[in-house]
Amino acid sequence: MRARPGSEPVCIAGIGACTSIGYNAASAAAAVRAGITGFHEHPYMIDKIGEKMIVGRVPAVSPNLSFADRLSAIALPAAREALVPFVDRGLSNFPRVRVIVGLPLTRPGVSAETHRKVCDNLLAEECFRSSELFTFTSGHSGGLMALGAGCDEINAGNADFCLIGGVDSYVEPDTLEWLDANEQLHSEANTWGFVPGEAAGFCLLASQRETERLGLVALGSVVGVATAIESNLIKTDTVCIGQGLSQSVKSVLAALPSPETRISQTICDMNGERYRADELAFTICRTSERFVDASDFLSPADCWGDVGAASAPLFVSLIIAANAKGYSKGQYTLLWTSSESGERGAAVVSCGRTN
Repeated sequence: MRARPGSEPVCIAGIGACTSIGYNAASAAAAVRAGITGFHEHPYMIDKIGEKMIVGRVPAVSPNLSFADRLSAIALPAAREALVPFVDRGLSNFPRVRVIVGLPLTRPGVSAETHRKVCDNLLAEECFRSSELFTFTSGHSGGLMALGAGCDEINAGNADFCLIGGVDSYVEPDTLEWLDANEQLHSEANTWGFVPGEAAGFCLLASQRETERLGLVALGSVVGVATAIESNLIKTDTVCIGQGLSQSVKSVLAALPSPETRISQTICDMNGERYRADELAFTICRTSERFVDASDFLSPADCWGDVGAASAPLFVSLIIAANAKGYSKGQYTLLWTSSESGERGAAVVSCGRTN
């Protein structure tokens, strides 16, 4: 388990998003708040009961791209948007920047070569050519693990700024066939499946010292990040009682200012699967006293589909947007993610209002 309670909060200086319901952070957040969905029939993929598969695709990205190029085309606008605070201040050379990105798990349709090609595409961009790029190929928790690693780098003094993010897509033929075969694809015949989505989210992290020195605006801060491993995995004969998720949530709650401080809201990667619903229920039972209302959680997969490794950075952008528009429910929001490979991540983000 990795945890950072007690560390100095790291500032969030920029956010970026590209989703099926909005091509930037503000529009995506507004669509989620309004409950707008980005689900449509896939143009040619048919499920095993003969119906067109329902997916959450990014319409602006050409369907003719290779899968690695598609991931890159989704990631780059979100990354550039997160870097806007630098551009606005004429900082063309980013001092000691680190780029840390969560990527999909290896699965049908996604290989190590896919990961390598996405990294090459990012580093070929002008704004990243002098950067160091690190990845977490951990699926759903990849973006949250990137968030934790970015905070580590800044707190350790290894970097002044970190651009962290995640990009993922289930909208690939081999992946869709695999989901359907494993009873994970939402359809008329499988109401406990999920809608495959695709998206990217990025956040620019900075130390408080550098934020103040360059006159950047701190949109919020990362109070703590924790990770743990769940041994009872989905698609196995074991029974998950939420031990890994509970461990990561309990660890990150220790980063709050006091035992009396309460979480105002939770944003998570619940996607309609029974396994995840059970996992959340067990975790709430163990930690409910630390929440204003433990049942008050947001699952944006209802709007943009399951977006895997992009989840946590996009959740951060939702928190920032809610504070900017005045509809946040309080100062502290809990994020959590759950990877099929066992990684469980949790983070607390502080933004604006007090409870």
